[in-house]
Amino acid sequence: MYVISKREFFSLFKSIKSILIIGILLLTAYYSAKFSNVLLNVIEFTPEEMEHIHTLGLLTLLFLFGQLFVMGLSHDCMNRETRERTMRFLVTRTSRASILYGKFFGIALFWFVCVAISFIIISIFSKQFAVFIFSQTMSLLIYQIALTVLLSVLIPKPGITMFLGTIIGLAFPIFGLWVTFTSNGWVSWIKFITPFYYLEREDYTIAVILLFASLMLLIAHLIFKRREC
Repeated sequence: MYVISKREFFSLFKSIKSILIIGILLLTAYYSAKFSNVLLNVIEFTPEEMEHIHTLGLLTLLFLFGQLFVMGLSHDCMNRETRERTMRFLVTRTSRASILYGKFFGIALFWFVCVAISFIIISIFSKQFAVFIFSQTMSLLIYQIALTVLLSVLIPKPGITMFLGTIIGLAFPIFGLWVTFTSNGWVSWIKFITPFYYLEREDYTIAVILLFASLMLLIAHLIFKRREC
């Protein structure tokens, strides 16, 4: 599993898309932190919000486009191996579980490094590292990575996962935020199975998001274990 994770981690740094996304993250972190005080003259914030005003730009970017970024880079993390006929080679060298979870941890480590560097840049301006907000952000990304891996196992064609990744990446945050704050009774219950409801809370119920991610990975594992390579 370590070798699979390492391979996936380093491969994510080699594409042009990855470099562009990393650049967007770091530039957003830098400029949103540097000029965050400008927002205080435009919008009225609560004392709690003012305490973490430096992270606002990065959080907005990741909440709205995080799913799109993750799927854009990793929509074919599993089905690419099948298309290129390298999956059969991998399953003869290691277990299917090691392949699946190795891919997941490699992608998760990539995003952990990117987000951690972004928060370090922000901490230079804010003079503090927002551990709780960092934990919230990573829990959301882990959920999104698990969903991406699940789709790549379910759908054998990378072209389809790329198309669905774009649709889901754009629609999911809009739908998730809507069901979180809507008062419509017939859809309000859906908020309990979306990550945004738990991110809106100021406690560690974000652990529920990790539980959902674990469930999606388990489903992906069960499907992948029974599938012909």
